[in-house]
Amino acid sequence: MTALGPNAKAAYLVLPKAVAVAVFLCTVPLAVADGPAADKPYSGEFLTRSTVTGDWGDLRNELAGNGVTFDATVTQTDQGVVHGGKRSGWAYGGRGNLTTSMDSGKVGLWPGGVLKLELEGNWGHAVNDSTGALMTVDTNQAFPVVAATTFGVPDFSLRQSLSSDFSLIVGKIDTIATGDMNAFAQGKGEDQFMNLAFNINPVLIMTVPYSTLGVGVVCMPAKDPGAMVASLLLVSSVGEATTSGFSELSSNALTLTGEARMRTDFFGLTGHQLAGFTYSNKEFGSLTQRLGDYLESGAIAKKKGSWALIYNFDQFVHEPWKGSGQGVGIFGRLGVSDGNPNPARTFASLGLAGKGAGSRPLDQYGMAWYYLNVTSPQFVDVSAQRVTLQNEQGIEAYYSFALTPWAVLTANAQWVNPTQKVTRDGQKVDPATVLGLRLWMAF
Repeated sequence: MTALGPNAKAAYLVLPKAVAVAVFLCTVPLAVADGPAADKPYSGEFLTRSTVTGDWGDLRNELAGNGVTFDATVTQTDQGVVHGGKRSGWAYGGRGNLTTSMDSGKVGLWPGGVLKLELEGNWGHAVNDSTGALMTVDTNQAFPVVAATTFGVPDFSLRQSLSSDFSLIVGKIDTIATGDMNAFAQGKGEDQFMNLAFNINPVLIMTVPYSTLGVGVVCMPAKDPGAMVASLLLVSSVGEATTSGFSELSSNALTLTGEARMRTDFFGLTGHQLAGFTYSNKEFGSLTQRLGDYLESGAIAKKKGSWALIYNFDQFVHEPWKGSGQGVGIFGRLGVSDGNPNPARTFASLGLAGKGAGSRPLDQYGMAWYYLNVTSPQFVDVSAQRVTLQNEQGIEAYYSFALTPWAVLTANAQWVNPTQKVTRDGQKVDPATVLGLRLWMAF
C-alpha cells in the first residue's frame, strides 16, 4: 500500500469523526421540517434548514426575493483501491463549488434574463489513475480538470427568454449541469453515483467539452415546465474550465449538439425518456493508424469529424406519492459513436436507485452496472512496444445518509474491470475493488 500524503492523513483525522456522527444520526429518524415559506427558502432551525449558514440574518432570503442567489457546496472524498488495479492505496481530496445567479428583471435591469456564474476548485488527490480504467471512480475530483489541483470557471452564461416557451443561452456553459439529465444518475459525483459512467454518457466526452463557449436555444413549455425540455446548441469543440476559450475558438472546431427529454407516465408512475446527438467538425487523431504508418509519416494520422448518439431513461417502479420525487426506480443509458476517432464506440448502463427510505426521506441509494466498448488505439513508445486498450465494465453501489439536509455522508463500493490490462512495463492489471466515503455539505 502506498504511503499516505499529508492531505490523506488529515482526512483520517476528520472522517472517523464524521462516521461516528453518522452512525448515531442514522439510527434515528431524520427530522425534516415542513419547509420554510416560499419567500424564506434559507430559514429554519440549524438541523433542519437547507444550508449550514442559514439565511444570514434574513439577508439571503431578501437577496433571493430580489433575484440574486448564492449557493456553495463542499464535497470531500476518501477512497482507496483495496485490491487489483495498477496500484493500491488511499487518497483524500475535495472540491468546492459556488454558483450565483441574478434575475435581470427582478434587479431592475431588463426582463427575462438570468445571469449565471459558477466557480469551482479542487484539492488533494484521487485514485482515478490507480485503477487502469477510463471511467473515473471519483468523478468529483475530476473537475474542473482531471488529475490536477486547480481553480476554474465552468459557467458564465446568460439565459434570455425569447417567449413563454423558448429561451436563448449564450456564454461559457457547464455542459454536465445541463446535458444528459437523469433523475437517478447525473451530475459531477457529489451526490448519487461517484463513477463517471453513471453521471454522463462517455460517448459525449470527446466532442462536447465539460466547459465551453456556446450559443443555443432551449424549449421548455411554460404551462408545464417539467413535461419537456429540448435544446439545440452550437459549442466550441475545445474548451476547459480554466481558460476563457476565446483563443481556441475556431470555425474548424465546432460541435452541434441537441437533445430532448420528455416526462412519461407509464403505469401511472413518473419517468423520463431522453434522446440526443452530437456532431463535431474538428480534426482528431485517428485511432486506426498502424505502426508502419506512424514510423513512415512521423505523425499520428488525422481524421476530420466525429458523431455520437445517446439515449437515457429513468422510471419509478414504486412511487408512494405521485410527483414527490421519492420512491424506487430503474435507469439506463445507451450510446454509440463513429468509433474512430471517438474511442468510446458503444456504451450501456443499467441500474436500480431510490430516493427516501422509510422515516429518512432525504437518504439516497443505488446500484448499477456499465459496459464500455473501446476502439483500441496503439500506443507506441521508444521501444516500439504496443499497449492496447480493451473493453471496460464496472459495478457501483452506494448509500447516502442524510445527517441533516445540508450534510450527507455516502458509503461507496465499486468493482471495475479496466480497459488497461497491461502497463507499459508489462505489469498485469487485475480488476480493481474500490471503497470510499464521501461527505457533501451545503453552505
